[in-house]
Amino acid sequence: MQSPAGRHGRPAYDRDSLLEVAVVVFNERGYDGTGMEELARRLGLSKSSIYHHVSGKEELLELAVNRALDALFAVLDEEEAGPRDGVDGAVGNGSSGPTATARMKRVVHRSVEVLAAELPYVTLLLRLHGNSEVEQRALARRREFDHRVAELMARAAAEGGIRADIDPHLASRLLFGTVNSLVEWYRPERDLTVQTLADALTTILFDGLHGRPAA
Repeated sequence: MQSPAGRHGRPAYDRDSLLEVAVVVFNERGYDGTGMEELARRLGLSKSSIYHHVSGKEELLELAVNRALDALFAVLDEEEAGPRDGVDGAVGNGSSGPTATARMKRVVHRSVEVLAAELPYVTLLLRLHGNSEVEQRALARRREFDHRVAELMARAAAEGGIRADIDPHLASRLLFGTVNSLVEWYRPERDLTVQTLADALTTILFDGLHGRPAA
């Protein structure tokens, strides 16, 4: 990443651009394997210049994973805010809004979009091991997210939109295990649009791979 030069020819960073570089380094070297010296070297700054923006690498980690988590929770919050069309536009009979099944599909679809938009930050989040208080707080928020998704899955099963013979917590983990696996191979610069990716993944997860009967 190129940063505009500051005084004395040194790169000029604000906290957001500093965070962007730090996340790249954390993903390359691992958070535990990255020291402030390495961050300073990659940024072309002194450590004291970094401390002008943040208290240390722990704050950088917290800012990064909270960015990913906030974006994911926003997906759930927007679905709970009020009636809106789901991915397939399904609305329950006599209901003022989309069914839980339609909402669940949209949550998956939007989560793919979030992952693509915030790929380095979500990647870092998914690689946490809980070795620090920052990581433990982030993992607790991930469990809260999983719990809310499982509750929505249970409502979708109760209305008959998805099969009810699979535990909703297991089903949600399987769904988001598939979504999260995208960090291992999806790259925005490849010839695959986010819309195509989100549409395909949502269709496969909810409709399966059964072929259509021959005409």
